[in-house]
Amino acid sequence: MITLRQCQDKQEWDDYVLENGGHPLQLWGWGELKSANGWSAERLLALNEAEEVIGAAQILIRHLPWPFKSLAYIPRGPIVNDSDREELLELLSQRTKETHNSVALSIEPDSEEYASPQRWRQSANHILPAKTIILNLKKSESELLNDMAKKTRQYIRKSASEAIKIKQIRNKADLDQCLAIYRDTAQRAKFNLHDDQYYYDVFNKLGDHSPVFAAYHDDQPIAFLWLAISADVSYELYGGVNETGQQLRTNYALKWHAIRKCKEWGLSRYDFGGLIEGGVTTFKMGWTDSETNLAGTFDYPLSVFYGLWSGVLPAAKAFVHRVKKIFNR
Repeated sequence: MITLRQCQDKQEWDDYVLENGGHPLQLWGWGELKSANGWSAERLLALNEAEEVIGAAQILIRHLPWPFKSLAYIPRGPIVNDSDREELLELLSQRTKETHNSVALSIEPDSEEYASPQRWRQSANHILPAKTIILNLKKSESELLNDMAKKTRQYIRKSASEAIKIKQIRNKADLDQCLAIYRDTAQRAKFNLHDDQYYYDVFNKLGDHSPVFAAYHDDQPIAFLWLAISADVSYELYGGVNETGQQLRTNYALKWHAIRKCKEWGLSRYDFGGLIEGGVTTFKMGWTDSETNLAGTFDYPLSVFYGLWSGVLPAAKAFVHRVKKIFNR
C-alpha cells in the first residue's frame, strides 16, 4: 500500500531526486522556475507501509481556459521502480483529479520503453521531443569519438586549435553576453525566445544544476551552451553561436568540452535535448551513430473534455501554424 505525502523541503526533495537517478527537470529548482512563469508545482513523495520513500513526482500545473481548467504534467518522471509504478500512477491521477480538476495528467518518462498501465493513453501531443540523442558517458572518450561522424571529429580538432577559450559563466554580466548571442541566433534561425527574465530565473533557481559554458575569441563570447544537470543526467537547454563562432566551428569544441566536463563530474548520460527537423538536427546527428527514441507522452484522461483537448484542439493549432508559415515566408 502506497501513500502520498507533499514535500515542502527543498533539501529533502533534491536529495531524493539526485540519489535515485532523477532527471534535472524533476529538481526543485525546475519547479520554482516554472512556478515563476505561469505554472504551479506540486511535489509528492510516495511512501510504503514502513513509511520509507519509494518514489517521487514533481507535477506541474498549468491553468487552461474553460472548460479544460488545467493540465497536470510530470516532465521526465515520475521517479519510481517498475514494481511500484502502476500503483503510484493510479494514486497520482486520483489526486490530480481531486485537487486540480485537470483535463488530464500527462507524463513523459525518462526511458525508452514504458509499459503504460490500463486507462493510460499514448499521446501524439508532446511537450518535450521524444526523439533525441543520448550519449552514454560511461564510455571512454575514445569510444565516444569513434561513434561520431568523421567530419565531427575533424571539426572538434579544428575548432579546438583556434585561439578560443572556454569558461563556465558565473555572473549576470557574462550571462547577458550569452543572451545577446542567443537573440542573434534566434533571429537568424527564426525561432521565438522567452524574455530575459525567464533565463535569469533558470540561472538563479537551478543554480549549480544549470551550468552555462561559453567560448571566447579575442576576449569576446562567440558561442554558448546551457545545460541542466542532476547527479546522473545532463540535458541541453539552450545554445547559440554568432557569425564568428560559426566561421571557427566553435560549437564543436564547446559541445565536446561540455561532454567531457559532464564525464568528469560523474554523470552517466548526456541528452541533446531533442531532435527537430533542420540544420541543428544535422549538426547533432554527427555526434553519434544512432538516435534515441524515448517512450513518449502518456495521458490519463481526467475530464469528459479530454477528447476535445487531445484531438480537435491540436489539429486546429497545427492548421493555424501552417497558415502562419505560409503568410510569413
